[in-house]
Amino acid sequence: MKAAVLFETQKPLRILEDVTLPPLAAGQVEVEIAFSGVCHSQLMEVQGKRGEDRYLPHLLGHEATGIVRAIGSGVTKVAPGDAVILGWIKGDGQDVAGALYDWHGTTLNSGGITTFSERSVVSENRLTKLPDGLPMDLGVLFGCAVPTGAGMAQNEFDIQSHHSVVVFGIGGIGAISLMYANCQKPKTLIAVDINPEKRATALDLGATHALDGASDTLIDDIVQLTDGLGADLCIDAAGRISTIEIAFQVTRRNGGQCVFASHPEAGQKISIDPFELINGKNLKGSWGGKTRPDQDLPRFFELFKKNDLPLESMITKRYSLDAINDALDDLASGRVMRPLIEINPALAER
Repeated sequence: MKAAVLFETQKPLRILEDVTLPPLAAGQVEVEIAFSGVCHSQLMEVQGKRGEDRYLPHLLGHEATGIVRAIGSGVTKVAPGDAVILGWIKGDGQDVAGALYDWHGTTLNSGGITTFSERSVVSENRLTKLPDGLPMDLGVLFGCAVPTGAGMAQNEFDIQSHHSVVVFGIGGIGAISLMYANCQKPKTLIAVDINPEKRATALDLGATHALDGASDTLIDDIVQLTDGLGADLCIDAAGRISTIEIAFQVTRRNGGQCVFASHPEAGQKISIDPFELINGKNLKGSWGGKTRPDQDLPRFFELFKKNDLPLESMITKRYSLDAINDALDDLASGRVMRPLIEINPALAER
């Protein structure tokens, strides 16, 4: 099969034409990939910003859709022919170590899920059946962006109509957090981003205000828009130390909550005033929006249908597997919201 492989950080992925898949072990599933997403986690891995990479060379990718082609012993969750979502968050089923692929005698490592390839050997617990009516290209978003973004808005908070909510970073995860927060109709819904196009998108998605993240008056503006108290709920999806710190700063005292799912460069530290913690502010990280894929993805899909959420607006450009380095470059520069890799789009016509 063809695969995009990371051999060295800070270098482009290499496109290999004849990678050999291993035999399936117990709890593993072979999936033919239709579409794969690309998010900042992979970008950071390629850039070497997640610390030492001890598994080079290895395959990448953690959100996709595809068709099950074979199952290992003990697999009961899916069967050959099933259309599935591949995602990094562990769900029901067996949890199996990553497969080892071969390329002319060179071992290629992988995790419990990888998606930058024509086929993938995936741990059973990283698969969820594709809901009926969900197109396979949009289904990719349900592998990472939706469970993390919607999960933060739906699982981490109990958003009420009197609440003020701020979302920092209107990328793949932040935009979806904004959409799903808007489903609960908070009093004030503020989007923050340095990109004017993304701020315009945020207003289309339901934000009541869209503020420039580079503005010198950003903190004062948010406080003013939240009755002088700060926001009830802040979501940071920008992936920067500075935005996590600002999000915490503009969270109100006495019960305000600040949650982040972004992961800045390895080794960086956030700095906050501990006095704000004893004044009742709450700060925590979110692991995939507390999403339980088997239970929550169908629920998020029903919300998508009921509220007519424009998830298709997230996919702003499509690429072939051969052009995956272009997708990474465009994501790094902010030219795209969520790149979509069309590996075998004909599978969507099943």
